[in-house]
Parts: sequence; C-alpha cells; structure tokens
Amino acid sequence: MDFELSDEQRLLKDSVERLTTQRYDFETRKKFMAEPGGWSRAMWKQYVDLGLTALPFAEEHGGIGGGPVETMIVMEAFGRALALEPYFATVVLGGGILRRAANDTVNADLLPKVGAGETFLAFAHSERQSRYDLADVTTTAKKDCDGYLLNGAKSLVLHGDVADHFIVSARLSGDQRSRTGIGLFLVDAKAAGVSVHGYGTVDGLRAAEVNFANVKVSPGLALDTHGNAIELIEQVVDCGIAALCAEAVGAMGAMHEITVDYLKQRKQFGVPIGNFQVLQHRAGDMLIALEQARSMAMLATMMSEEPNAAERRKAISAAKVQIGRSAKVVGEGAIQLHGGIGMTMEYKVGHYFKRATMIDKTFGDADHHLAALARMGGIVGSR
Repeated sequence: MDFELSDEQRLLKDSVERLTTQRYDFETRKKFMAEPGGWSRAMWKQYVDLGLTALPFAEEHGGIGGGPVETMIVMEAFGRALALEPYFATVVLGGGILRRAANDTVNADLLPKVGAGETFLAFAHSERQSRYDLADVTTTAKKDCDGYLLNGAKSLVLHGDVADHFIVSARLSGDQRSRTGIGLFLVDAKAAGVSVHGYGTVDGLRAAEVNFANVKVSPGLALDTHGNAIELIEQVVDCGIAALCAEAVGAMGAMHEITVDYLKQRKQFGVPIGNFQVLQHRAGDMLIALEQARSMAMLATMMSEEPNAAERRKAISAAKVQIGRSAKVVGEGAIQLHGGIGMTMEYKVGHYFKRATMIDKTFGDADHHLAALARMGGIVGSR
C-alpha cells in the first residue's frame, strides 16, 4: 500500500504547516481567544485564501474536490497549532452533511458561500440524554401544511454560537432510540423560535445549547424526510472522527516534541534531566504511543469513505480506541515530565492535553468504541 503523498498533497501540507507555524504560536492563540467569538477572523480569511474552506467540495460548487487525505493533512496541522476556528464544525461536519444530503438548489446556493468562508454551519444533533448514541433523538419534526415544525433542544453544538445555519436531526416517527424515523433539516439560525446559548469549552473552543420552539422549515430545506437519516449521520460522523484522529495526532506530536526539548534544557544536579534513563524511557513510551496513534489515524482516513458501513465502523472505532489510549499516555507523560509548569495555564503543554482529551470524548471515548468494536466481533471479524 502506497502511503506517499502526491505532489499536490505535499504542497498543501507545506502551505498549511507554514501558515500555522508562522501565524499561530501559543501567545498569538491567547489573543485569538480574546477576540469576539473566541477565534480569529483574520486567520479564517487565510484559510479561505489557501482554499482550505473549499477543500472537500465539488468543483461545480466552487470547491477543490479534495478527499479524506487532504482533510487529514489540514486537521493534523490544526492539531499542532491548537487552532480555534470553526473549521471542523463548518467544513467537515456541516459541509459533509450538506454536500451529501441537500438538493442541488440548496447546494448551489450554500456550498459556494461555505467554501468562500462567508457562511458558517453547525451540526445540531447531540442531546443531553443521548450521550454517544447517535440514534437517541427526541427533537421532533411534525408535518405542518406544506412544511415542518421543529421542537426540541440540542446540546454541545460545536461552534453553534457563530452558525448561520443549523443542520438539525429530528424524529419524524418511532421511539426515542429507534434507528428509523430520523430526518434532517436545514434551519436558519435567525429563524423565529430558535434560541442559542454559546459558551466556551474546557479546551478553549466554543459550543452552544440550541432550542427549537415551533420552528418552521420549508419543504426545500428538509434534507431527509424519509426517516433514514441515521445512515448518513453515521457516515458523516465517521468522517468527522477520522478528521479528529488526525487533529489528535498533531496535538500529540507537538506534546512529544515540546517535552523532549524540555528534557534537553531543564537541568537537575548539574545535568539535563534528559540524561536520566528513566525519563528517556518515558519519552520513548510517548513516542511509541504517538506512532501507534498515527498509524490508526491513517487507517481511519483510508476507511472513512468505505461504502461497507460495517467495515468502516470497525476501523473507525479501532482508531478511536487507540487515539484515546495514546492521548492519555502522551498527555500524562508530557505533564509529569514537565513537573509543576505542565499544570499551569500559562504553559502550552496542558492545553494540548485538554484538547486531546476532548477529542477522546467527542463522538464516543475509547471505552465506548472498544465495547462497540467487541460487539462487532473485532476489527478483523469473527472466524
């Protein structure tokens, strides 16, 4: 199997890494967090100029036609930079659903605006009671004249406080956890009956609680009314998990580099503490965990567009297990080898660990996916 990047992919990698290295140091990130919304509009324009926001969309919608590998490259660089901008929420999740589910009219209208960085999307799916069950949906969509009325509440909507449009999952029929009867609807964030409460998350990003009270949706904005949206939701979430795995690898790589550099500089008993064998072993364990995570992130990337849903879910769950376990090894090692400074808000290594921990919790932690993988018979299947 060929793991080499193409010339175009190497150019993308060099460009995005150069941008984040030059423009996204830790002190600058603190300033970005203080801006309205908690992220930088100037950096977002840079993403637009590089074509990152148009990356996964088809050329007829103003996109570049990139695939999972291109998304992996971008997300790994964002992980190293601890990027704050709503790229994952808008381009990966929101754009991922829109380009697969929306009709030609909606896509022709919205996708070019998303690619141009003018429109922000948010996937309003998780609910307070649902935890990691993608089929647990209580928000309802009732037929009303020629459209639908949405009622319910969505929780932890990533970057929901800046979204221009929500892609909302709602139950058309069936029980609370039934896999059938779930639809998808495109809702204007300023529509009557929509209320949004934004807040900061522990890793420095943003999320929102979103409520829908008799929100009217026209037929043209009903993306799926057949009740089979769970399969599309799972597909897009799997692609999202693959992207998050790449971001986690970027964050873990930065943690390992920062820690090794610290071991070379910090002195005790007149010598760098990196001279002590036990600390060398600990740094070696971190490197092994990082490379294991990198391999599984690549597997998740390659399998994220697999049409066989069962095989795709096995690979994605296996990758999520390793990412969560590796994040713990690398993060705990980085904090402990730094000593007291690793615990402070002023030092960057703890912020990387927070982000890696939040990635582990997003769409199911390592324990959840390990149990799911066991139920599926393991990654290689039953014999």
